[in-house]
Amino acid sequence: MPWTDLVVFSHLRWAFVWQRPQHLISRLAADQPTFFVEEPIADPDVQAPTLRWAQNGAVTQVWLAMPGPDRHYDFDDPAAAGYADLLREFLGPARHRAAWIYTPVATALASAVEPSYVVYDVMDDLASFKDAPRSLREQQDVLLAGADIVFAGGRSLHQGILDRRPDAHCFPSGVETEHYLPARAARRRGARPVAGYVGVIDERLDLELIGGLASALPDWDVEVVGPVVKIDPVDLPVAPNLRYPGSRRYDELPAVMAAFDVALMPFARNDATRSISPTKTLEYMAAGLPVVSTSVPDVVADYSDVVCIADDVEEFAAGCRQASAMDALELDRLTWPTLRRQHWDSIVVRMTALTRRPRVLDLAAVEESV
Repeated sequence: MPWTDLVVFSHLRWAFVWQRPQHLISRLAADQPTFFVEEPIADPDVQAPTLRWAQNGAVTQVWLAMPGPDRHYDFDDPAAAGYADLLREFLGPARHRAAWIYTPVATALASAVEPSYVVYDVMDDLASFKDAPRSLREQQDVLLAGADIVFAGGRSLHQGILDRRPDAHCFPSGVETEHYLPARAARRRGARPVAGYVGVIDERLDLELIGGLASALPDWDVEVVGPVVKIDPVDLPVAPNLRYPGSRRYDELPAVMAAFDVALMPFARNDATRSISPTKTLEYMAAGLPVVSTSVPDVVADYSDVVCIADDVEEFAAGCRQASAMDALELDRLTWPTLRRQHWDSIVVRMTALTRRPRVLDLAAVEESV
């Protein structure tokens, strides 16, 4: 890498669902000291803002523990104004340091550690999320203008920033194929077919569709696996054949998917999903599962030849029945070329190569990546 240490600023915690930041940063950490800086968090055991850290393999997880009642803190929360000084002291003098940023809200904190190189990895349109601060769009514009290199985590995200950053590089999320292969050998047909979802349960899911699907498939079980975030659990639909097993660790996911016959991506069609490029599409494929999804633009553009697209309850239920009868060998024939191309190892190699280039606007490269 072109730097001596890497400081990552993420709105997702390292120990949360294993997603794009964890896949990329765990690989990048093999080449230099790497610090994963998280949002402040309330901690009843501290009397004043206190820097905490923990080692997770090669990655040092860092956060600011805040006194007082439990609430959400952004990176730029006035109560956490001392975060920058404590972080600078912890990291020591700036060398040839890089900042890798996942949320524009962390831009000022990232600047405080004096990076000589800034990467902005756009993994979500955070300004469209529920309860997003009004200033987020303006902060993103500042970061897009100032970053040395910009990556976009999907086709729609890439299109959405090209007017402000025409040299941004499109890198849809990938897959650790070998991690999910055990699901294939462990799969056994149960007494009832299972349609399952794995991921965060938040405002991006179409809860009405999930409830309707359970009713439309009374001879199936529907499993929605993952943590409930930013929505009230009492709003989740309830049915005799609908289950919410809770969050599962990354190493547990192959066993979870082994129990599925069909994988679900029941995303709502709203501002929060307009630009998503779901990582789970490839993870389901690696586990040997046929997939039924609503018409998320990136899924339609990239995977409509292998994913069944359905937007209402009747179509979704029919898609599940059709997908469960799909020939496994034919499914593999369609999916394996994509799985090989989109391995996280390959993505990191290509990203790393780009960080070694000077910042030059190459319109031909931009056109090729679109």
